[in-house]
Amino acid sequence: MDSSSLNSAEMQRFLSQEKEKAMLNEMVAKLTNVCWDKCITSTPGSKFSSSESACLANCAQRYLDMSVIIMKRFQSMQ
Repeated sequence: MDSSSLNSAEMQRFLSQEKEKAMLNEMVAKLTNVCWDKCITSTPGSKFSSSESACLANCAQRYLDMSVIIMKRFQSMQ
């Protein structure tokens, strides 16, 4: 992408999209770390136990729900 051919609005849109991608990647990394540390208490085998699977699913859902609530709160403040 040649930045000299982009107008200011296109550049802002591109930068905004890249920022959103970076934020999403960071959120996934945090979710993975938090839920893994909370739910996987022993050395994992070839499959997660049913309690580990349930914990991971619940942890991820709570994390995503809270992220949505926080984003909505920030949007309402702007």
